[in-house]
Formats: sequence, C-alpha cells, structure tokens
Amino acid sequence: MTVLKTSLRNFFAHKGRMALSAIAVLLSVAFVCGTLVFTDTMNTTFDKLFQATSSDVTVSAKGASDSGETTSDNGRPPVMPASVLSKVRAAQGVKSAEGTVFSTSVTVVDAEKDSLSPSSGAPTIVGSWNGNDARTMKITSGTAPKGPGQVMVDRDTADKHHLKLGDELAVISAVGTHDARISGIADFQVTNPGAAIFYLDTRTAQQTLVGRTGVFTNVNVTAASGVSDPQLKKNVLAGLGTGYKVQTAKETADANQKDVEGFMNVMKYAMLGFAGIAFLVGIFLIINTFSMLVAQRTREIGLMRAIGSSRKQVNRSVLAEALLLGLAGSVLGVGAGVGLAVGLMKLMGSMGMHLSTSDLTVAWTTPVVGLVLGVVVTVLAAYLPARRAGKVSPMAALRDAGAPADAKAGRVRALVGVLLTGAGGYCLYLAAGVSKAADGSLWLGLGIVLSLIGFVVIGPLLAGGVVRVLGAVLLRMFGPVGRMAERNALRNPRRTGATGAALMIGLALVACLSVVGSSMVASATDQLDKTVGTDFIIQSDSGQLVTPQAVKAVKDTPGLARVTEYRSMKADYTTPDGKLLKDTDITAADPTYATDLRTKTVAGNLKDAYRPDSMSVHEKFAKAHGIHLGSTIKVAFQGGRTANLTVRAITSSDVVIDQGAKYMSIATLAKYVPADRMPLDQLVFATADKGQQDTAYKALKSALHDYPQYKVRDQTDYKQALKDQIGQLLNMIYGLLALAIIVAILGVVNTLALSVVERTREIGLMRAIGLSRRQLRRMIRMESVVIALFGALLGLGLGMGWGATAQKLLALEGLKVLDIPWPTIIAVFLGSAFVGLFAALIPAFRAGRMNVLNAIATE
Repeated sequence: MTVLKTSLRNFFAHKGRMALSAIAVLLSVAFVCGTLVFTDTMNTTFDKLFQATSSDVTVSAKGASDSGETTSDNGRPPVMPASVLSKVRAAQGVKSAEGTVFSTSVTVVDAEKDSLSPSSGAPTIVGSWNGNDARTMKITSGTAPKGPGQVMVDRDTADKHHLKLGDELAVISAVGTHDARISGIADFQVTNPGAAIFYLDTRTAQQTLVGRTGVFTNVNVTAASGVSDPQLKKNVLAGLGTGYKVQTAKETADANQKDVEGFMNVMKYAMLGFAGIAFLVGIFLIINTFSMLVAQRTREIGLMRAIGSSRKQVNRSVLAEALLLGLAGSVLGVGAGVGLAVGLMKLMGSMGMHLSTSDLTVAWTTPVVGLVLGVVVTVLAAYLPARRAGKVSPMAALRDAGAPADAKAGRVRALVGVLLTGAGGYCLYLAAGVSKAADGSLWLGLGIVLSLIGFVVIGPLLAGGVVRVLGAVLLRMFGPVGRMAERNALRNPRRTGATGAALMIGLALVACLSVVGSSMVASATDQLDKTVGTDFIIQSDSGQLVTPQAVKAVKDTPGLARVTEYRSMKADYTTPDGKLLKDTDITAADPTYATDLRTKTVAGNLKDAYRPDSMSVHEKFAKAHGIHLGSTIKVAFQGGRTANLTVRAITSSDVVIDQGAKYMSIATLAKYVPADRMPLDQLVFATADKGQQDTAYKALKSALHDYPQYKVRDQTDYKQALKDQIGQLLNMIYGLLALAIIVAILGVVNTLALSVVERTREIGLMRAIGLSRRQLRRMIRMESVVIALFGALLGLGLGMGWGATAQKLLALEGLKVLDIPWPTIIAVFLGSAFVGLFAALIPAFRAGRMNVLNAIATE
C-alpha cells in the first residue's frame, strides 16, 4: 500500500512531465484501436450488404466466379439459356424464381461524355431491375425502367453527379453503346460502400450487356415456407444437373466477403504495422522520461532507501507509475481510436466509399487489445529505468542529485551495438550478393532489423562524434551560446542517443522507401526509353478492357502509321517435359508488337513467334521445362480448341515490361477460339506517321472522346503516370509514418522539457552571471536542432543503405537503375532542423521565464 501511495504521489507530482509520454501512448493505442474499429465496421457493412442482396439460392452460369462477378476476357458476362428458369421453377420447394442479367464490365457516361464511375475503385454495375433488388432499393423518384429508352440510377450516384429525371445517359459495353434517359431514382435501404448502380428492363439489359435475348446471368430463387436453403439448393441441382453454379445465400455472401477480405487484411495489417512503429518510437520516449525522472530523484530515492525501502519496493514504485501512465494513455487512446475510425469513415465518404456510422462496430476485443498493448508496452519500456532506480544506494542521499554513469555498462553497450551493427551490415552485404531475389529478401529483412537495433544500441557512442561534427559546422558560429548548446547535447550521450533514435526510425523508413520508389521509377523509365518503340498507349486506368468500338475509333484516326492490339487469356499448357500447367497466361498481339516493344531474345527472332501456329516463351520458362527452338507446346485455350504451337523465339527474362510473357499472334488465337469467346484488348498501341506525333496525339484524344474510360498517353504521359502512381503510394506510406514522427517530436519536446527542469539551478546561475533570456532560449533551440539533426543523419544514412540493398534485389527482377532522390533526402534533413526548432519552443519559453533567484535556490 505504501508503494502505491508513493507511486501516486510521484505520478501526480510530475503529471506535467508525464503528459507527453501519455500522449505518445494515446496516439499509438488510438491508431491500433482506430484501425480495428474501422476494418470491423467495413466488414459489418459488407456483411449486411451481401446478406441483404443475396437470394435464398442463386443459380449462375458455370463460368461465373464464386462471388458472382461477371467480368470476363471478352467483356461479356457468362450466361445461361432462359430455359433454365422454367427448370428452376419446377424444382420442389421453390416459391418463386426470377432471371436477371448484370455486368460490371461497363462504363456509363452522361450527356457531356463524363464517366459516372466511382472514383473510389468501387464497381459500376448495370443490370436488370428485379424483385431481389427491390428488397434493397426503394424507388423515391420516377418509375422503374420500362422499355429500351429508360434507365434507373441509384440516389448516391445521382446526387454526386447532379443527375435528375429525364437526363440522358449512355451505357458503353462490349456490345456497343446504348442511350437512355433517367426514368427513376432509387435509394439504398442498406449501406452502399460506393458502387454506382444502373437498372434497365430485362430485355434491354440482355441486348445491351450480352448482345442477344433469351439468356440470364443469374436466377434468383426464393424458398417456400419451411424449406431450408441447403435443401432448396439440393432440389434445384437435382432438376438442373451439372453445368451450373448453385449457391445458397450464405455461400454467396461468404464468397463476396472473401473477395473483399484480401484487400481488408492488407489494409488492416499495414496500418497495424505503422502503429507498431509508432509504439517502438514511443518506447524511447517512455525510457527517456523515466530515466530522467529517476536521475532527478536520485537523492529522494537514496533517502527512501536510507529509511528502509528495499530495492524491490523502489523498483515496484517506478513500475507502478508506468502502469498508471499506461492505463491513462490507453483508456484515452481507446476513446480516441473510435473517434479516429469515425474520421476515417468520413474521409472514405469524401472519396466515394459510403460507410454509415450506424454500422460502427466496436468489438469487445478492441478496447482489451488497446489497453493490454498500451499498458504492457509502457511497463516494459519503464523496466530498465525502474531497475536502475532499484540500484540507487542509501549513500546517494548524501551526494548531489544525478546518478553516476556506469562506465562498465557503457563499454558493454558499445560492444553489443558494434556487434549488432556489424551483423546487420553483413546481412545486407549477403542480400546484395544473391543471385535470386527471393533468396535475398530474408537477408534484407534480417539486415534491416539487426542494423536498426545496432544503431539504437550504439547511439550514445555515435552521439559524441556526430554532435561534435554538427556543432563544429552549425553551432560554433554562435559563439559561447553555441558551444554551451553542443556541451548540453553531449552531457548525457545515452539520453541524446535515445532521443535521436526515436526520430531515426521514422526517417530511416522514409529514406529507404524514397530510394526504392525513385529507383523503380528511374528503372521503368529507362526500360521505356530502351524498349518501347511506339508513340501512344491506350488503356483504362480502372482495368476495363478496350471495346471493339474503341479499337475501331483508334484505327480510323488519321495520321497513324500502325495500330497494334494486345490481349491475353488463360490456357492449359502441356510442356515437352510432360508437365500440365493449368490456367497459364498467354499473350496475343499483332505482329507489329515485335517493333512496338523491342524485347531482347536469347534465341530466335521474336517476329517469327507471330507466324501461324507459333509462339515464344521466356528464358526461365524454357530452362524449367526443357524447351528450345522448335519445341512443341500443346496449348488448350479456355473456351476454345487445343493447338500444337511451335516455339520460334526465347525471350530474355531480364526485363521489366511484360516480364514472363509468352507471345503469339492474334490470328493464331482466332484460329482456335470462337469469335464470341475471343478476349478483348487490354491495351492498344499506336504509332504516328513520321513527324505527325502532335497532330496524331490530338486526333486520338478527339477520337476517344466518347469513351472516357480510356486514356491516351504518349511516352512522357506514361512515365508521369507511373511516377504519380508510385508517388501516391509513397505519400500514403509517409502519411502513416507521420504518426511515428509526431511521437518522435514529442520525445524531443519531453527530453528538452525534463532537461530544463534537471538544469534549473544551472540555468539560474547562468542567468545570474549575465546570460540573457534571448541567449538562453537560443541555446535550448540549438541543442534541440542538433539532437534532431543527429537523428536525421543516422536515419537517412541507414535508410539509404537499406534502400540501396533493396534496389540490388530489384535489379534481379529487371529494375537495374539505382536512383537516390537527393531533393527528398535534403528536404527531410532540413525539415528535421525545423522539427528541432519547433520541439524547443515550449521548453525554451519556460526556461526563459524562470525566476533567477528561485532557480538558484532549487535543490
């Protein structure tokens, strides 16, 4: 009980000093809990949506995916004959059944030819209005579509694009373009995560999406009273036989949920990983806080030991303070996490993914995880300072405050740090020297972990040398004030090292990712310059296939010397070594693709691969299956016949663009695959007549005005798009790393604030002998800048080393250019100086306001 009282007294006596550490715990716990609440809420939203939209039993074509997705290589949904409907209705236990048609391989545009597709990446769905949809959609304006000239739209899409009854829309599919006017607007009765949905009448949907009537993509079946879904499924299967996909409502919902589960898990664990980094940085802050508090209370602890307190009691007292800190920060963090989740939902709403707060899901495990994690991390971080406090002897009460440094412990620490850093460096060296990227990834990961820990451990040793160099370059020009700032930073190398290490972690990751991202862009740009021999690339950023109408518009554009189509599909290979390789990609293109992409060959001529019944393979594939020029591969095309194709060329595997591709001509593909099953183009390449690039560029954009889903890019545009994509990913990662950097800044603030308190008497004496308030504040600011730059130097240097090693592994995959983004590195370094200045504002202000006499009188 005495230990608890002492802990409570000390905790509240130093509540101001604990506040920043509590904020670090709060932020880290909030990020973890916010992530869990946000992802659980998204799962709840999708669960409700899939359960509400699934009929008791759904019958779909055999080619449909488990989740009912209707995209296909030919841009048309897999269908089944309308006769299936009568067979389903005849099955025992069926109350009602209704045939429907829908597709996601579509684009809908308004009268100005602007796309109405969601910007969030959610699908655009066009389908027939049916009774199952009527359960989840309520018509609030107008009427359901009746006839080919009418279409109904969901309320969210109508509001976002300011659509109203009577507005003209166009549905663009692989079949063609269908024009209609809005006849009705329907509201969702469940939360819509952001899809844009358009409804046609059944006959019009069949014509628009499939190109013929008398077919359905799905049959929605409702069970009679007392009939279970599994029994109904069994009865329907008995009536239909094989060749159809039949699923219960639960199976359909589970399949849909599985589709989004992968994305959800990646997002969840990525965010939790960054929360872990923030916790790691917070550990340094907590260690520093308790170390300095213990050092300041050395005489007090010595007196407690002198009057009978045992080592265990002192130890438990400090750990109890950490427990209180962890509990306070964690409780507040759990609440802040729920608020963060709501904020993320609002942010997603502004991006087009609608999530309702009515679906907010806070599982009982979320606050438990937050509390346990926050408390455990805080107590573990405080263990070393608590252990150090327990070693304070009663004789310390007779000495000045401040524990003497343990020289032996310092030497051991330095030795361990050197060994860990050396081991990490050796692992990075091994990673850079492997011949296969997969073999090097383990060494790279181990090297990053060991070198990071090594730098953290060896930080106090490095602090002396680095701070002296920084002081000589930056501080000496400020005279005595600069020298005092340098000596203050050097006074306690362990504290400076720990404070700098907190900032080092975040900046090391920033530098590493910057090097990797910049190298990827530079490598891809280099490959484009060396290998791409065409002027323009036409494709959809959302992954939609290029419709025949759009291809015709490209080919009809004046000023083009050639147009090359590029498509791919799945096939089953039987290789010369007797192996069967199922669902393997094969790329079909026009023969001019050999000119458009100058792919290096190790045997044969790539142009020969476009001869009838011919193909190419890449070098690794050839070596793995004993293939050489003249070998025959049996290729069974999905939806088509089997061909015996002769290998006429073997391409290099050491490329970035189309790595691993196996080429053949579109003419050969058409020989074995029926016209209605031929895949659509993924890309179209166009080359202008000599000297007509600018004119052809404008003409292409004009020709594709009616097809806004496709982008026309020249090589400059394509490089910029690639740079933008990687830049957006990096910016998102930097945003997540910002939490760790914020915690590191709090660490610098806390260190300075506590060091000001620790040096109260010293500050009073300096003021008494003539140091002005302005000089005092400058001294503290410069000390902060030096500590921040120390952490930045270590972090940037370490991160560039990691990035350069990672690029060596990427080089094995064809990304051979190492590019150090010096503007970014320099900007981050200079930004660290501003971080130091910002962190010192409050401590410097408080130091400047100290009463000189009271400061001198401080014990």
